[in-house]
Amino acid sequence: MIRIGLLSDTHGSLDKRIYSYFDDCDEIWHAGDIGSMELYENLESWKPVRAVFGNIDDHKFRAFLPEILRFQCEEVKVLMKHIGGYPGRYDRSVCHSIAVDPPDLFISGHSHILKVQNDKKNHLLYINPGAAGNIGLHKVKTVVKFDIEAHNIKDLEVFEMTKKQ
Repeated sequence: MIRIGLLSDTHGSLDKRIYSYFDDCDEIWHAGDIGSMELYENLESWKPVRAVFGNIDDHKFRAFLPEILRFQCEEVKVLMKHIGGYPGRYDRSVCHSIAVDPPDLFISGHSHILKVQNDKKNHLLYINPGAAGNIGLHKVKTVVKFDIEAHNIKDLEVFEMTKKQ
């Protein structure tokens, strides 16, 4: 079993309480718009990180992070892209990949809106963890953690706090 801490849209800042919330996680997954190399390096020195670059991430991130990341965790096939859309309205850049080799879990960021949805048409779980940073129109910062055991994605939890906290 692997415990995952999932976040997106940090835009260069991450509340210290999120580190505490992710303390029991084995890996941190970041769905883009990291925003600062210092934040990324802090995460990476703390836990193993899997990440994609987002639209605000500069050439430094784009030099070593992919735009689209496909990997397997336990027996779960994962696809991650910052601007990936959502069920029924996937971004064109991932439509073919989802149709030809559907992942079990598709992770996207960008919207700053927390969304967890079963995509029955493509037989996958969609997660957008919302936004963990202070920049954007969102009023609540959100991150997600969950377990992957064999082929099961389970025990999903949401941590939220207002931007003023």
